[in-house]
Amino acid sequence: MAATQTANAIRFLSMDMVQQANSGHPGAPMGMADMADVLWREFLQHNPQNPQFFNRDRFVLSNGHASALLYSVLHLSGYDLSLDDLKNFRQLHSKTAGHPEYGYAAGVETTTGPLGQGIANAVGMALAEKILASEFNQDGLDIVNHHTYVFLGDGCLMEGVSHEAASLAGTLGLGKLIVLYDDNNISIDGKVDGWFTENIPARFESYGWHVVANVDGHNPDAIRAAIQSAKNETAKPSIICCKTLIGKGAANKEGSHKTHGAPLGADEIAATRQHLNWDFAPFEIPQNVYDQWNAHEKGEKLENEWNALFAQYAAKFPEKAAEFTRRMNGTLPENFETHVQAALNEICQKAEKIATRKASQNSIEILAQVLPELVGGSADLTPSNLTDWSNSVSIKPRQGGNYVHYGVREFGMAAIMNGMALHGGVKPFGATFLMFSEYARNALRMAALMKINPIFVFTHDSIGLGEDGPTHQPVEQTATLRLIPNMAVWRPCDTAESLVAWAQAVQAQDHPSCLIFSRQNLPFIQRDEPTLANIQRGGYIISGSQNAQAVIIATGSEVELALNAQKALAEQGIAVNVVSMPSTNVFDKQDLAYKQSVLPENLPKIAVEAGVTDGWYKYVGLNGKVVGLDRFGESAPAELLFKEFGFTVENVVETVKSVL
Repeated sequence: MAATQTANAIRFLSMDMVQQANSGHPGAPMGMADMADVLWREFLQHNPQNPQFFNRDRFVLSNGHASALLYSVLHLSGYDLSLDDLKNFRQLHSKTAGHPEYGYAAGVETTTGPLGQGIANAVGMALAEKILASEFNQDGLDIVNHHTYVFLGDGCLMEGVSHEAASLAGTLGLGKLIVLYDDNNISIDGKVDGWFTENIPARFESYGWHVVANVDGHNPDAIRAAIQSAKNETAKPSIICCKTLIGKGAANKEGSHKTHGAPLGADEIAATRQHLNWDFAPFEIPQNVYDQWNAHEKGEKLENEWNALFAQYAAKFPEKAAEFTRRMNGTLPENFETHVQAALNEICQKAEKIATRKASQNSIEILAQVLPELVGGSADLTPSNLTDWSNSVSIKPRQGGNYVHYGVREFGMAAIMNGMALHGGVKPFGATFLMFSEYARNALRMAALMKINPIFVFTHDSIGLGEDGPTHQPVEQTATLRLIPNMAVWRPCDTAESLVAWAQAVQAQDHPSCLIFSRQNLPFIQRDEPTLANIQRGGYIISGSQNAQAVIIATGSEVELALNAQKALAEQGIAVNVVSMPSTNVFDKQDLAYKQSVLPENLPKIAVEAGVTDGWYKYVGLNGKVVGLDRFGESAPAELLFKEFGFTVENVVETVKSVL
């Protein structure tokens, strides 16, 4: 059977989906259909009957607006995605959302749509494969051995995050990463000649990639040869530059930007059916085409062969096999909780006054003792973020390890971490200054949207940064991170809260975490055991009185200030409770009785945090007050800045008295 007929099945399913939904993007699926036909039917190692088969190749559709292509190939290959699902394209609660959504349809490896992030996710997947292969493969028993394939378009390559991720992929020599570039010279505004003229092959050669240029993206033989060439190159990632026509096959609109983001229309689809000799009704695929596409038998054979290989591996390396299975299942070691509790008890005995960024590093050291799956990293700030540990090993081109030097690539780092988390078997964390969470913001949102669990570490958390000034002093960042749905944000006040925050982040299964730490030293605060246990509830009374007349809520470095104000108020005969609230997100999930016990409705409240104030009125109410910072900072030593902006015992005392 001619490959064009199996490719045309993708074209017509995509046309029909978009037409039925009366919205979507038919042009890219039609243009990439020949590429998908060759890759999926001849090269991709996968099992539709077990989409989570570990050693499968990963496929990422970075230009996620072409989602109809992905749904078409999943359906045709035999995944649990029916014609009815395709007919429900872009409808409420459908598996076939407008852009591929992780967790909706089996076979969708990552959520794509924000252009450029798919390729960055794929770099993370390929990096995870490299790390696991280096750690687990033994004596020719290569239980970790698969590729990551990416489709992307001009828009992905315009986005800066693609530069960040591709540059690092070349530096690290990720030879199992293969990208097919849909070079159709079209974006929404029309032909890209007026805004995108760079030499893509030369760009990727400069990154250290293997480049296959000028491939006819509608010639199956040329595509096949290019993919084989890429597979043969094991020391470098590969990009295959496929020259294509958007809307390929459309009777009157082939090559036009008008096919990009709108249905072709009934008349054009009818003409295209005649033009391509496709004598079938909408959503009708002939059985012989299904037979060519169905990957059940091939996938079952592939998985059975891997299971046999793993059985040999387990017989020879039983401990490694058990560890591999644990990590791929995403479960923590049995001794995790007892290990953390013992370390917490020791921390309380030490009672160190240190910066919470140092407390974070100490926590990493503790956790790494029982979590070999930890893969850390920093965006060129390791000595400042303090994210390395005694057994961290930097990943290099021909060497695995557990620490990534991301360079000054905050967005790329976060999106790569998402890909690593999606791949499984590793637990990634990465760090930068809190101020530069802004560069990574959309990847943080994507992690929360996908309900995955990377750990984002942010240090230098306030005007306490000092002399570097307002460009580096975060003011609104902590508050806005808390606004991301499904994100846990922790801002600890001392060594104990830092370890608990880390432990909670590591245990998270269905959400990412942001851990926010100070540059300056903060004192340890003594607590009894019940109080210590309440840290994990996100907010708790750290110091209280049965006769309290008010409540002071604080986080991070401002908890010490609140406690000092409590003492000063006590000397004036005014008793107050101090509530440490390291995680508002976690506190909000507690039951009502607990929340009311911490923040009694009958007591006036003030909040103290060195950042914008809006979010705190949720807790203090209209009659409460917030000691905060609704302006940008200044360049000066930290202690002068705190005084300048009212973060003093005197100001907190007067604010409390004003609400009594």
